[in-house]
Amino acid sequence: MSIQKKATIIATMVATTLTIVKFSIGVASGSIALLASAIDSLLDTVISIFNFFAIKKSEEEANEKFQYGKGKVQAIAGVIEGTIITISGLYIIYEAISKAIYGKETELLNSAILVMVISIVVTFFLVRYLLNVAKKTDNIVIKSDALHYKTDLLSNGVILLSLIIVYFTGWNIVDAIFGLGIGVYIIYSAYEIIEEGIYILLDHSLDRDVIAQIEKIIENQPKVNSYHWLKTRTDGTNNFVEFHLVLEPDMKLLTAHRISDEIEDKIKKIDSKKKWIITPHYDPYDDEDINNGVLQ
Repeated sequence: MSIQKKATIIATMVATTLTIVKFSIGVASGSIALLASAIDSLLDTVISIFNFFAIKKSEEEANEKFQYGKGKVQAIAGVIEGTIITISGLYIIYEAISKAIYGKETELLNSAILVMVISIVVTFFLVRYLLNVAKKTDNIVIKSDALHYKTDLLSNGVILLSLIIVYFTGWNIVDAIFGLGIGVYIIYSAYEIIEEGIYILLDHSLDRDVIAQIEKIIENQPKVNSYHWLKTRTDGTNNFVEFHLVLEPDMKLLTAHRISDEIEDKIKKIDSKKKWIITPHYDPYDDEDINNGVLQ
């Protein structure tokens, strides 16, 4: 089992346990902030299960029907996860406004505070674990999961603070206000996840610094007169690179192939955690302007 799959299983188990505990105390106490956290944990469970299957699909080898593999499943999962997070944030905002209007009281504060302390400790270690896996794999699904649980960690801290304030002051409106703030923050945090997923689905180019390194590698390669039509994209797992090399017209194909092999080897060292699919094209002269005119 890959480290990514193992991470999603552990996240699912943690989220499920926290969901059961938070829901039980949240419903009994009437705390909107705690109930919001319970709903978020329930979504965490669903999302982590979904992420497991998304990673499983994305790791499948390319075949005749999917010749470039299924790496973009991760991007689809990221967009769906971000959308679900946004919806949960809207629901939390709705519940917070309802409590502020109707002035419901918060009960079982001792139990609610204890639950949140436990939740913070468990979530803290889960976030550290997921961030470590994300760093090793650079997997968008794990990065999304880590960001989500990091958001949970912050929101849990805010919820704990609100419960403590209510405990000492009896101001139940504080619970509603903090719940509203958490809802807004959750929606804000989802934006980054959705944006990255959409960029991948739209074949956004690699980061500017990566492209600059690729350009430098090609420019410094002996016997390459020039290059053009450098194109890059990623599916979250694989980085795709295409370019046209302008070589001497009478150069042997074997020599041209060796030159491109050297370039490919250097490009792959830019990020060894990614798989690279590099497609060079050989030109006897620079035909960029001619072909650009044809395409236009």
